[in-house]
Amino acid sequence: MVADEEFLLDLLNSTPVVNGTRQDLLTVAWLRAHDGTGSGAELRATREARGVLQALVRGEAPVDTLAPLLDGVRRRPAVAGDGVEWAVEVEDARRPAVRAVLAWDEVRRHSPGRLRPCANDECARFLLDHSRPNRARWCSMALCGNRMKARRHYERTRGS
Repeated sequence: MVADEEFLLDLLNSTPVVNGTRQDLLTVAWLRAHDGTGSGAELRATREARGVLQALVRGEAPVDTLAPLLDGVRRRPAVAGDGVEWAVEVEDARRPAVRAVLAWDEVRRHSPGRLRPCANDECARFLLDHSRPNRARWCSMALCGNRMKARRHYERTRGS
């Protein structure tokens, strides 16, 4: 498991569709629950990063759309314990946004092709497939998987 992948998925999945309406769960409370300060500037920066990352994972935006999110960010090395640790230097208001971008990059490098949108067109969630064959299609078998399988079964049986 990549560091911060749970944070990344929580952020990407913070715009679920409920009863046909897209919700926005990214609030001050959400930020505080994920080690943020909850400031207005932090909320704006994190929402911007979420939108860019969602479009990127859906294949609707090129990778270079991440560049403005990383302007002015620095990594500083420090020898610690048995290796080198990298500290990210960025203003506090942009910390969760940069954390999400760095998590996306880690997932992209360590688990290529495994972060993707749910195959249910009515869903706005994402999944990170940890299965060996890399064939997961739905954000949740209990939510979208069962619905989609039931819908296909109904269409097959209704058609005959």
